[in-house]
Amino acid sequence: MRVLCAFPEAMPSSNSRPPACLAPVALFLALLLHRSLSSQAGDRRPLPVDRAPGMKEKTLILLDVSTKNPVRTVNENFLSLQLDPSIIHDGWLDFLSSKRLVTLARGLSPAFLRFGGKRTDFLQFQNLRNPAKSRGGPGPDYYLKNYEDDIVRSDVALDKQKGCKIAQHPDVMLELQREKAAQMHLVLLKEQFSNTYSNLILTEPNNYRTMHGRAVNGSQLGKDYIQLKSLLQPIRIYSRASLYGPNIGRPRKNVIALLDGFMKVAGSTVDAVTWQHCYIDGRVVKVMDFLKTRLLDTLSDQIRKIQKVVNTYTPGKKIWLEGVVTTSAGGTNNLSDSYAAGFLWLNTLGMLANQGIDVVIRHSFFDHGYNHLVDQNFNPLPDYWLSLLYKRLIGPKVLAVHVAGLQRKPRPGRVIRDKLRIYAHCTNHHNHNYVRGSITLFIINLHRSRKKIKLAGTLRDKLVHQYLLQPYGQEGLKSKSVQLNGQPLVMVDDGTLPELKPRPLRAGRTLVMPPVTMGFYVVKNVNALACRYR
Repeated sequence: MRVLCAFPEAMPSSNSRPPACLAPVALFLALLLHRSLSSQAGDRRPLPVDRAPGMKEKTLILLDVSTKNPVRTVNENFLSLQLDPSIIHDGWLDFLSSKRLVTLARGLSPAFLRFGGKRTDFLQFQNLRNPAKSRGGPGPDYYLKNYEDDIVRSDVALDKQKGCKIAQHPDVMLELQREKAAQMHLVLLKEQFSNTYSNLILTEPNNYRTMHGRAVNGSQLGKDYIQLKSLLQPIRIYSRASLYGPNIGRPRKNVIALLDGFMKVAGSTVDAVTWQHCYIDGRVVKVMDFLKTRLLDTLSDQIRKIQKVVNTYTPGKKIWLEGVVTTSAGGTNNLSDSYAAGFLWLNTLGMLANQGIDVVIRHSFFDHGYNHLVDQNFNPLPDYWLSLLYKRLIGPKVLAVHVAGLQRKPRPGRVIRDKLRIYAHCTNHHNHNYVRGSITLFIINLHRSRKKIKLAGTLRDKLVHQYLLQPYGQEGLKSKSVQLNGQPLVMVDDGTLPELKPRPLRAGRTLVMPPVTMGFYVVKNVNALACRYR
């Protein structure tokens, strides 16, 4: 349970023999052909692919979108955020008043805020107005140590005297914040390797068997949710509180069994069914892992498994991905916080909305480790800029995409996977730069060659605004900085977010996606019926 605050040549005859001088050449060509076929054995491209021998390269892709009716409509707060309770335990709570951090958070509104994570296991809730008196300890600054505490308290107090709600922290606060990040990492490692914990309160019942030799089945968990609901309803402040669960992990056999039992008993009790997803083991991840289509598609199978159980007992019940990370174990420096990780994140957003998941909560907005959107120096990472563009341009209505072009025919026993992924939504109606009826495409090109896309049908000869996001700097895919249409994205000196300027493309121009990149394209004045009304 968690508390929420509320995309030709003839072949020779059998009798003929090639001249001896041609034998080495024939052998070379045979080896070359064999190598080419072998390298393609695990690769699928349902969209235009590399040229075939003897053919002129054709990479033009025709793209159209169904504009009459949306195929899905997700929550207005579809992309939401999470904070881990560790910010309380390690004294980071006061940093949330940083003007820079507040500005970054506001850029991703509207959103739900999930307060949860590993530290929830050691967090106790007290419904008291003054918890300091009840525990006989100091007040809200209890966890801030030494002389730096006085800087925080006096700084906040001074702002209150001036009538300002946001503290302007000096540079020393950033140094303190870095120290606390390092301290917290050591604490977590110590607990992990010593296997010694205090105040152990587990929130994922399917882990009980591993950690305590006991198991709580889905039926019992469902009864507990019903009991919780009955306890909350008589209390005025909680009577209308929403309840979400059971927050399961990867839907394997035993987890599906737990979910089945839970839904049978308490499916109608929860407002949305929740689960979590992690793509890669953070201890062994490599940069090329983020480009594997097989990895990108693991989420789709999980969605179908969960939807099957949920629809068996409560058809139409909302499903939330209540926690998603690219890599486990807190992430991997220079990988899960790099441009490369953005392919997983953007594909996650497109796939979830396309398959009808109502809300996805990103772990984490600001935290320790390397899976967050904002780093420990309050600098936005590539996934933050992706999320900001998504929030500014993408609306909740999902549209069907139709693609035509050259594609290889599937062979028996061979799986074809998309290396060019295209998603379409109605443009965000809160974005006043575009009239209602506009459509936004977001495209992921995992090919090592550029791809040309020609807009057809209802999108033909329309003006397009391009927002092409590429890595910035010499690190390439490992870069923690990005550029939008060739201009680096950084916060303005006054602490505000930069203007996200599009690159206008003339009507009828072919869209060109560079190799291994992603971008957003707003097709203006389509007058799409599905997008004209909220």
